[in-house]
Amino acid sequence: MIHRERVKRLNRQSIRDGRYVLYWMQAAQRAECNHALEYAIDQGNRLGKPIVVAFGLTADFPEANARHYHFMLEGLREAQQDLRERGIRMVVQSESPTRCIPSLAGEACCVVVDAGHLKVQRQWRAEVGQAIECAMEEVETNLIVPVDEAADKENFSAGTFRPRICRKLDLYLVELKPRGAVRDSLGLRLDGLDLRDVGRIVEDLKVDGSVGRVAGFCGGAGEAKRRLEDFLANKLDAYSTERNDSSVDAQSNLSPYLHFGQISPLHVALQVKRASGKGKDAFLEELIVRRELSYNFIHCNRQYDNFDCLPPWAMRTLNFHGRDKREHVYSQEQLEAARTHDPYWNAAQREMVLTGKTHGYMRMYWGKKILEWARTPREAFRIALYLNNRYELDGRDPNGFAGVAWCFGKHDRAWAERPVFGKVRYMNASGLRRKFDPDAYVKRVERLEAGG
Repeated sequence: MIHRERVKRLNRQSIRDGRYVLYWMQAAQRAECNHALEYAIDQGNRLGKPIVVAFGLTADFPEANARHYHFMLEGLREAQQDLRERGIRMVVQSESPTRCIPSLAGEACCVVVDAGHLKVQRQWRAEVGQAIECAMEEVETNLIVPVDEAADKENFSAGTFRPRICRKLDLYLVELKPRGAVRDSLGLRLDGLDLRDVGRIVEDLKVDGSVGRVAGFCGGAGEAKRRLEDFLANKLDAYSTERNDSSVDAQSNLSPYLHFGQISPLHVALQVKRASGKGKDAFLEELIVRRELSYNFIHCNRQYDNFDCLPPWAMRTLNFHGRDKREHVYSQEQLEAARTHDPYWNAAQREMVLTGKTHGYMRMYWGKKILEWARTPREAFRIALYLNNRYELDGRDPNGFAGVAWCFGKHDRAWAERPVFGKVRYMNASGLRRKFDPDAYVKRVERLEAGG
Protein backbone atom coordinates (compact mmCIF):
# COMPACT_ATOMS: atom_id res chain seq x y z
CA MET A 1 0.00 0.00 0.00
CA ILE A 2 1.26 3.49 -0.93
CA HIS A 3 0.50 6.02 1.81
CA ARG A 4 -1.70 8.78 0.43
CA GLU A 5 0.64 11.26 2.12
CA ARG A 6 3.24 10.32 -0.49
CA VAL A 7 0.89 11.35 -3.33
CA LYS A 8 0.13 14.90 -4.50
CA ARG A 9 -2.13 16.05 -7.34
CA LEU A 10 -0.34 18.40 -9.74
CA ASN A 11 -3.28 19.47 -11.92
CA ARG A 12 -7.08 19.45 -12.00
CA GLN A 13 -7.53 17.11 -14.95
CA SER A 14 -9.30 13.77 -14.67
CA ILE A 15 -8.25 10.23 -15.40
CA ARG A 16 -9.50 9.37 -18.88
CA ASP A 17 -9.58 6.45 -21.25
CA GLY A 18 -6.23 5.91 -22.95
CA ARG A 19 -3.73 3.33 -24.16
CA TYR A 20 -1.60 3.21 -21.01
CA VAL A 21 -0.68 4.75 -17.67
CA LEU A 22 2.45 6.85 -18.09
CA TYR A 23 5.10 6.93 -15.38
CA TRP A 24 7.42 9.87 -15.97
CA MET A 25 10.65 8.67 -14.40
CA GLN A 26 12.89 11.59 -13.50
CA ALA A 27 14.34 11.67 -9.99
CA ALA A 28 13.93 7.96 -9.11
CA GLN A 29 15.88 6.17 -11.82
CA ARG A 30 15.30 2.59 -10.71
CA ALA A 31 12.90 -0.33 -11.14
CA GLU A 32 12.97 -1.54 -7.52
CA CYS A 33 11.64 -0.04 -4.28
CA ASN A 34 10.11 2.83 -6.21
CA HIS A 35 6.81 4.11 -4.79
CA ALA A 36 6.04 6.13 -7.93
CA LEU A 37 6.43 3.09 -10.17
CA GLU A 38 4.36 0.89 -7.87
CA TYR A 39 1.66 3.55 -7.66
CA ALA A 40 1.55 3.73 -11.47
CA ILE A 41 1.22 -0.06 -11.61
CA ASP A 42 -1.67 0.11 -9.12
CA GLN A 43 -3.36 2.69 -11.34
CA GLY A 44 -2.80 0.62 -14.45
CA ASN A 45 -4.12 -2.54 -12.84
CA ARG A 46 -7.21 -0.71 -11.62
CA LEU A 47 -7.87 0.64 -15.11
CA GLY A 48 -6.86 -2.54 -16.92
CA LYS A 49 -4.10 -0.70 -18.81
CA PRO A 50 -0.38 -1.37 -19.32
CA ILE A 51 2.35 0.84 -17.85
CA VAL A 52 4.79 2.85 -19.95
CA VAL A 53 7.83 4.45 -18.32
CA ALA A 54 9.33 7.51 -20.01
CA PHE A 55 12.47 9.56 -19.37
CA GLY A 56 13.18 12.89 -21.07
CA LEU A 57 16.92 13.25 -21.65
CA THR A 58 17.77 16.94 -21.91
CA ALA A 59 21.23 18.37 -22.45
CA ASP A 60 20.22 21.48 -20.53
CA PHE A 61 20.04 20.27 -16.93
CA PRO A 62 21.72 23.04 -14.90
CA GLU A 63 25.45 22.44 -14.29
CA ALA A 64 25.41 18.87 -15.58
CA ASN A 65 28.34 17.65 -17.69
CA ALA A 66 29.60 14.48 -19.36
CA ARG A 67 30.65 12.99 -16.01
CA HIS A 68 27.07 13.16 -14.70
CA TYR A 69 25.48 11.99 -17.96
CA HIS A 70 27.70 8.91 -18.27
CA PHE A 71 26.83 7.81 -14.75
CA MET A 72 23.13 8.55 -15.18
CA LEU A 73 22.81 6.76 -18.53
CA GLU A 74 24.52 3.66 -17.16
CA GLY A 75 21.81 3.60 -14.51
CA LEU A 76 19.00 4.25 -16.98
CA ARG A 77 20.22 1.41 -19.19
CA GLU A 78 20.01 -0.97 -16.25
CA ALA A 79 16.61 0.37 -15.16
CA GLN A 80 15.29 -0.22 -18.69
CA GLN A 81 16.49 -3.83 -18.58
CA ASP A 82 15.02 -4.40 -15.11
CA LEU A 83 11.66 -2.98 -16.20
CA ARG A 84 11.64 -5.18 -19.27
CA GLU A 85 11.91 -8.20 -16.97
CA ARG A 86 8.73 -6.94 -15.28
CA GLY A 87 6.94 -6.63 -18.63
CA ILE A 88 7.14 -2.82 -18.70
CA ARG A 89 8.33 -0.77 -21.65
CA MET A 90 10.68 2.12 -20.85
CA VAL A 91 11.46 4.75 -23.47
CA VAL A 92 14.20 7.36 -23.19
CA GLN A 93 13.79 10.25 -25.59
CA SER A 94 16.42 12.87 -26.35
CA GLU A 95 14.18 15.82 -25.56
CA SER A 96 13.35 18.00 -22.60
CA PRO A 97 10.73 16.41 -20.34
CA THR A 98 8.55 19.45 -20.91
CA ARG A 99 8.31 18.42 -24.57
CA CYS A 100 8.37 14.63 -24.65
CA ILE A 101 6.18 13.92 -21.61
CA PRO A 102 3.20 16.00 -22.87
CA SER A 103 3.57 14.27 -26.24
CA LEU A 104 3.48 10.78 -24.71
CA ALA A 105 0.70 11.87 -22.34
CA GLY A 106 -1.51 12.46 -25.36
CA GLU A 107 -2.44 8.77 -25.31
CA ALA A 108 -2.22 8.25 -21.53
CA CYS A 109 -5.03 7.70 -19.03
CA CYS A 110 -3.01 9.59 -16.44
CA VAL A 111 0.58 10.54 -15.60
CA VAL A 112 2.53 9.63 -12.46
CA VAL A 113 5.86 11.31 -11.69
CA ASP A 114 8.36 10.87 -8.88
CA ALA A 115 8.89 13.89 -6.62
CA GLY A 116 11.73 16.34 -7.23
CA HIS A 117 12.54 19.33 -5.05
CA LEU A 118 15.17 21.34 -6.92
CA LYS A 119 13.97 24.48 -8.69
CA VAL A 120 14.32 22.98 -12.16
CA GLN A 121 12.45 19.83 -11.12
CA ARG A 122 9.56 21.83 -9.65
CA GLN A 123 9.41 23.97 -12.78
CA TRP A 124 9.31 20.91 -15.07
CA ARG A 125 6.48 19.31 -13.10
CA ALA A 126 4.45 22.50 -13.05
CA GLU A 127 4.86 23.02 -16.81
CA VAL A 128 3.96 19.43 -17.70
CA GLY A 129 0.99 19.42 -15.32
CA GLN A 130 -0.42 22.48 -17.07
CA ALA A 131 0.32 21.20 -20.57
CA ILE A 132 -1.39 17.80 -20.43
CA GLU A 133 -5.10 16.96 -20.54
CA CYS A 134 -5.16 14.06 -18.11
CA ALA A 135 -4.62 13.73 -14.36
CA MET A 136 -1.06 14.03 -13.08
CA GLU A 137 0.13 12.94 -9.63
CA GLU A 138 3.51 13.19 -7.94
CA VAL A 139 4.73 10.43 -5.61
CA GLU A 140 7.51 10.90 -3.04
CA THR A 141 9.91 7.98 -3.25
CA ASN A 142 13.44 9.34 -2.71
CA LEU A 143 12.72 10.17 0.93
CA ILE A 144 11.74 7.81 3.71
CA VAL A 145 9.34 10.39 5.17
CA PRO A 146 7.63 12.77 2.68
CA VAL A 147 9.07 16.25 3.09
CA ASP A 148 5.76 17.84 4.15
CA GLU A 149 5.13 15.07 6.66
CA ALA A 150 8.55 15.40 8.28
CA ALA A 151 8.09 19.10 9.11
CA ASP A 152 5.74 21.91 8.13
CA LYS A 153 8.46 24.60 8.04
CA GLU A 154 12.20 25.00 7.64
CA ASN A 155 14.15 23.52 10.53
CA PHE A 156 17.31 25.28 11.58
CA SER A 157 19.22 22.33 13.00
CA ALA A 158 19.27 18.56 13.20
CA GLY A 159 18.36 18.96 16.88
CA THR A 160 14.93 20.35 16.05
CA PHE A 161 14.37 18.13 13.02
CA ARG A 162 15.36 14.80 14.59
CA PRO A 163 12.40 14.34 16.96
CA ARG A 164 9.95 15.44 14.28
CA ILE A 165 11.08 12.92 11.67
CA CYS A 166 11.70 10.10 14.15
CA ARG A 167 8.07 10.27 15.23
CA LYS A 168 7.09 9.32 11.67
CA LEU A 169 9.44 6.39 11.13
CA ASP A 170 7.14 3.66 12.41
CA LEU A 171 4.65 4.65 9.71
CA TYR A 172 7.02 5.09 6.76
CA LEU A 173 10.03 2.85 7.43
CA VAL A 174 8.27 -0.22 6.07
CA GLU A 175 8.93 -2.60 3.19
CA LEU A 176 7.52 -1.72 -0.23
CA LYS A 177 6.29 -4.87 -1.94
CA PRO A 178 6.51 -4.93 -5.75
CA ARG A 179 3.31 -5.20 -7.77
CA GLY A 180 2.84 -7.22 -10.91
CA ALA A 181 1.50 -5.34 -13.93
CA VAL A 182 -1.59 -7.16 -15.20
CA ARG A 183 -0.96 -6.01 -18.76
CA ASP A 184 2.36 -6.19 -20.61
CA SER A 185 3.51 -3.05 -22.43
CA LEU A 186 6.56 -4.44 -24.23
CA GLY A 187 4.70 -4.69 -27.54
CA LEU A 188 3.75 -1.02 -27.65
CA ARG A 189 5.49 0.83 -30.47
CA LEU A 190 7.07 3.95 -29.03
CA ASP A 191 10.21 5.71 -30.25
CA GLY A 192 13.19 5.91 -27.92
CA LEU A 193 16.97 5.88 -27.73
CA ASP A 194 19.04 2.69 -27.87
CA LEU A 195 20.93 2.86 -24.57
CA ARG A 196 23.56 0.25 -25.39
CA ASP A 197 26.20 2.82 -26.42
CA VAL A 198 26.23 5.33 -23.57
CA GLY A 199 29.34 7.11 -24.83
CA ARG A 200 27.76 7.78 -28.21
CA ILE A 201 24.63 9.22 -26.60
CA VAL A 202 26.71 11.59 -24.47
CA GLU A 203 28.60 12.72 -27.57
CA ASP A 204 25.37 13.32 -29.48
CA LEU A 205 23.97 15.39 -26.60
CA LYS A 206 26.93 17.78 -26.97
CA VAL A 207 27.05 18.44 -23.23
CA ASP A 208 30.11 19.94 -21.52
CA GLY A 209 32.82 17.33 -22.08
CA SER A 210 35.57 19.08 -20.13
CA VAL A 211 34.72 17.00 -17.04
CA GLY A 212 34.84 13.38 -18.13
CA ARG A 213 33.62 10.13 -16.64
CA VAL A 214 35.42 8.56 -13.71
CA ALA A 215 36.72 5.02 -13.48
CA GLY A 216 35.91 4.46 -9.80
CA PHE A 217 32.13 4.74 -10.06
CA CYS A 218 29.88 2.87 -12.45
CA GLY A 219 26.22 3.84 -12.48
CA GLY A 220 23.28 1.51 -11.92
CA ALA A 221 21.23 -0.23 -9.28
CA GLY A 222 23.35 -3.37 -9.42
CA GLU A 223 26.53 -1.52 -8.54
CA ALA A 224 24.68 0.41 -5.82
CA LYS A 225 23.50 -2.84 -4.22
CA ARG A 226 27.00 -4.32 -4.49
CA ARG A 227 28.43 -1.32 -2.63
CA LEU A 228 25.70 -1.58 0.00
CA GLU A 229 26.45 -5.27 0.55
CA ASP A 230 30.17 -4.51 0.89
CA PHE A 231 29.43 -1.74 3.37
CA LEU A 232 27.22 -3.97 5.51
CA ALA A 233 29.72 -6.81 5.52
CA ASN A 234 32.98 -4.90 5.92
CA LYS A 235 32.43 -1.32 7.10
CA LEU A 236 29.26 -0.91 9.13
CA ASP A 237 30.73 -2.23 12.38
CA ALA A 238 33.45 0.45 12.40
CA TYR A 239 31.40 3.23 10.80
CA SER A 240 30.75 5.20 13.99
CA THR A 241 34.47 5.39 14.84
CA GLU A 242 36.10 5.51 11.40
CA ARG A 243 33.69 7.42 9.14
CA ASN A 244 35.58 10.69 9.70
CA ASP A 245 38.99 9.15 9.04
CA SER A 246 39.78 10.22 5.49
CA SER A 247 42.86 8.01 5.32
CA VAL A 248 40.73 4.84 5.25
CA ASP A 249 37.71 3.80 3.18
CA ALA A 250 35.02 3.48 5.86
CA GLN A 251 32.12 5.21 4.10
CA SER A 252 29.31 3.61 2.11
CA ASN A 253 29.97 5.64 -1.07
CA LEU A 254 26.26 5.43 -1.86
CA SER A 255 25.65 9.18 -2.27
CA PRO A 256 26.02 9.23 -6.09
CA TYR A 257 23.47 6.41 -6.36
CA LEU A 258 21.08 8.12 -3.96
CA HIS A 259 21.46 11.37 -5.90
CA PHE A 260 20.35 9.80 -9.18
CA GLY A 261 17.71 7.67 -7.49
CA GLN A 262 19.46 4.46 -8.54
CA ILE A 263 18.92 3.01 -5.06
CA SER A 264 16.15 3.72 -2.58
CA PRO A 265 17.02 5.23 0.82
CA LEU A 266 14.18 3.10 2.21
CA HIS A 267 15.86 -0.07 0.94
CA VAL A 268 19.22 1.06 2.34
CA ALA A 269 17.73 1.90 5.75
CA LEU A 270 15.90 -1.41 6.05
CA GLN A 271 19.01 -3.38 5.09
CA VAL A 272 21.08 -1.49 7.66
CA LYS A 273 18.46 -2.02 10.37
CA ARG A 274 18.52 -5.79 9.73
CA ALA A 275 22.32 -5.99 9.74
CA SER A 276 24.57 -6.46 12.71
CA GLY A 277 27.14 -3.78 13.37
CA LYS A 278 27.93 -1.11 15.95
CA GLY A 279 27.68 1.70 13.39
CA LYS A 280 23.98 1.26 12.60
CA ASP A 281 22.70 4.21 14.59
CA ALA A 282 25.40 6.55 13.30
CA PHE A 283 24.72 5.58 9.71
CA LEU A 284 20.94 5.91 10.03
CA GLU A 285 21.43 9.35 11.56
CA GLU A 286 23.26 10.42 8.39
CA LEU A 287 20.88 8.67 5.98
CA ILE A 288 17.61 9.74 7.57
CA VAL A 289 18.03 12.76 9.82
CA ARG A 290 20.86 14.62 8.07
CA ARG A 291 19.91 13.73 4.51
CA GLU A 292 16.22 14.48 4.91
CA LEU A 293 17.03 17.70 6.78
CA SER A 294 18.73 18.82 3.55
CA TYR A 295 15.49 18.20 1.65
CA ASN A 296 13.60 20.20 4.26
CA PHE A 297 16.10 23.01 3.62
CA ILE A 298 15.74 23.20 -0.16
CA HIS A 299 11.99 22.56 -0.04
CA CYS A 300 11.37 25.47 2.34
CA ASN A 301 14.17 27.88 1.44
CA ARG A 302 14.03 29.12 -2.15
CA GLN A 303 17.47 30.76 -1.72
CA TYR A 304 19.12 27.36 -1.15
CA ASP A 305 21.59 27.86 -3.99
CA ASN A 306 23.10 31.18 -2.91
CA PHE A 307 24.62 32.99 0.05
CA ASP A 308 21.26 34.47 1.10
CA CYS A 309 20.06 31.04 2.30
CA LEU A 310 22.14 31.39 5.47
CA PRO A 311 20.61 32.07 8.89
CA PRO A 312 20.63 35.74 9.88
CA TRP A 313 23.33 35.32 12.54
CA ALA A 314 25.72 33.71 10.02
CA MET A 315 25.12 36.36 7.37
CA ARG A 316 25.66 39.15 9.90
CA THR A 317 28.91 37.79 11.27
CA LEU A 318 30.35 36.86 7.87
CA ASN A 319 29.45 40.22 6.36
CA PHE A 320 30.90 42.02 9.39
CA HIS A 321 34.20 40.18 8.90
CA GLY A 322 34.04 40.31 5.11
CA ARG A 323 36.87 42.85 4.88
CA ASP A 324 39.17 41.14 7.36
CA LYS A 325 42.67 40.57 6.05
CA ARG A 326 43.13 37.08 4.63
CA GLU A 327 46.54 35.47 4.99
CA HIS A 328 46.00 33.73 1.65
CA VAL A 329 43.66 34.69 -1.20
CA TYR A 330 43.06 32.35 -4.14
CA SER A 331 41.05 32.79 -7.31
CA GLN A 332 38.49 30.27 -8.56
CA GLU A 333 40.97 29.12 -11.20
CA GLN A 334 43.70 28.49 -8.61
CA LEU A 335 41.31 26.55 -6.40
CA GLU A 336 39.96 24.49 -9.28
CA ALA A 337 43.53 23.54 -10.22
CA ALA A 338 44.38 22.67 -6.57
CA ARG A 339 47.14 25.28 -6.46
CA THR A 340 47.16 26.35 -2.80
CA HIS A 341 49.76 26.18 -0.03
CA ASP A 342 47.74 23.51 1.82
CA PRO A 343 48.55 19.89 0.79
CA TYR A 344 45.44 18.53 2.53
CA TRP A 345 43.08 20.88 0.77
CA ASN A 346 44.81 20.22 -2.54
CA ALA A 347 44.36 16.49 -2.01
CA ALA A 348 40.64 16.93 -1.36
CA GLN A 349 40.24 18.98 -4.54
CA ARG A 350 42.23 16.47 -6.58
CA GLU A 351 40.19 13.59 -5.17
CA MET A 352 37.01 15.41 -6.24
CA VAL A 353 38.28 16.03 -9.78
CA LEU A 354 39.72 12.54 -10.15
CA THR A 355 37.02 10.36 -8.61
CA GLY A 356 33.84 12.45 -8.51
CA LYS A 357 33.52 11.87 -4.77
CA THR A 358 35.37 13.54 -1.90
CA HIS A 359 35.53 11.98 1.55
CA GLY A 360 32.79 13.55 3.67
CA TYR A 361 35.00 14.94 6.43
CA MET A 362 37.47 16.38 3.93
CA ARG A 363 34.61 18.01 2.05
CA MET A 364 33.79 19.97 5.19
CA TYR A 365 37.41 21.07 5.55
CA TRP A 366 37.50 21.88 1.82
CA GLY A 367 34.47 24.18 2.11
CA LYS A 368 35.73 25.92 5.24
CA LYS A 369 39.03 26.76 3.61
CA ILE A 370 37.34 28.27 0.56
CA LEU A 371 35.53 30.58 2.99
CA GLU A 372 38.90 31.47 4.53
CA TRP A 373 40.71 32.08 1.23
CA ALA A 374 38.17 33.78 -1.05
CA ARG A 375 38.01 37.57 -1.27
CA THR A 376 34.51 37.75 0.25
CA PRO A 377 32.13 35.27 1.94
CA ARG A 378 29.65 35.64 -0.92
CA GLU A 379 32.32 34.84 -3.50
CA ALA A 380 33.43 31.87 -1.39
CA PHE A 381 29.89 30.46 -1.36
CA ARG A 382 29.62 30.79 -5.13
CA ILE A 383 33.00 29.11 -5.76
CA ALA A 384 32.28 26.25 -3.37
CA LEU A 385 28.95 25.50 -5.05
CA TYR A 386 30.48 25.79 -8.52
CA LEU A 387 33.24 23.29 -7.77
CA ASN A 388 30.99 20.92 -5.84
CA ASN A 389 28.34 20.85 -8.57
CA ARG A 390 30.85 20.61 -11.40
CA TYR A 391 32.96 17.70 -10.18
CA GLU A 392 31.02 15.71 -7.60
CA LEU A 393 28.78 12.92 -8.89
CA ASP A 394 26.48 13.72 -5.96
CA GLY A 395 26.61 17.45 -6.65
CA ARG A 396 23.52 19.46 -7.64
CA ASP A 397 21.77 17.63 -4.82
CA PRO A 398 19.92 18.75 -1.67
CA ASN A 399 22.68 17.15 0.39
CA GLY A 400 25.29 19.07 -1.59
CA PHE A 401 23.53 22.42 -1.27
CA ALA A 402 23.06 21.86 2.47
CA GLY A 403 26.66 20.67 2.85
CA VAL A 404 28.10 23.80 1.27
CA ALA A 405 25.75 26.00 3.30
CA TRP A 406 26.80 24.16 6.49
CA CYS A 407 30.38 25.33 5.93
CA PHE A 408 29.00 28.88 6.17
CA GLY A 409 26.90 28.31 9.30
CA LYS A 410 23.71 26.60 8.09
CA HIS A 411 22.28 24.02 10.50
CA ASP A 412 24.98 24.98 13.00
CA ARG A 413 25.33 27.32 15.99
CA ALA A 414 27.49 30.34 16.68
CA TRP A 415 31.02 29.66 17.98
CA ALA A 416 33.75 31.84 19.47
CA GLU A 417 34.40 34.87 17.27
CA ARG A 418 37.58 35.03 15.20
CA PRO A 419 38.88 36.92 12.14
CA VAL A 420 37.36 36.10 8.71
CA PHE A 421 34.99 33.41 10.07
CA GLY A 422 33.34 35.58 12.70
CA LYS A 423 31.18 33.23 14.75
CA VAL A 424 31.03 30.50 12.06
CA ARG A 425 32.69 27.20 13.00
CA TYR A 426 36.39 27.11 12.12
CA MET A 427 38.46 24.16 10.89
CA ASN A 428 42.21 23.89 10.44
CA ALA A 429 44.93 21.36 9.67
CA SER A 430 45.65 20.79 13.37
CA GLY A 431 42.05 19.62 13.76
CA LEU A 432 42.57 17.11 10.97
CA ARG A 433 45.65 15.73 12.73
CA ARG A 434 43.69 15.25 15.94
CA LYS A 435 41.13 13.15 14.03
CA PHE A 436 43.33 11.04 11.75
CA ASP A 437 46.56 11.03 9.75
CA PRO A 438 46.00 13.57 6.93
CA ASP A 439 49.39 12.78 5.40
CA ALA A 440 48.15 9.22 4.86
CA TYR A 441 45.11 10.74 3.13
CA VAL A 442 47.38 12.74 0.80
CA LYS A 443 49.29 9.56 -0.05
CA ARG A 444 46.02 7.72 -0.73
CA VAL A 445 45.01 10.42 -3.23
CA GLU A 446 48.46 10.29 -4.82
CA ARG A 447 48.06 6.54 -5.30
CA LEU A 448 44.69 7.13 -6.97
CA GLU A 449 46.31 9.65 -9.30
CA ALA A 450 48.99 7.10 -10.14
CA GLY A 451 46.34 4.52 -10.94
CA GLY A 452 47.02 2.42 -7.87
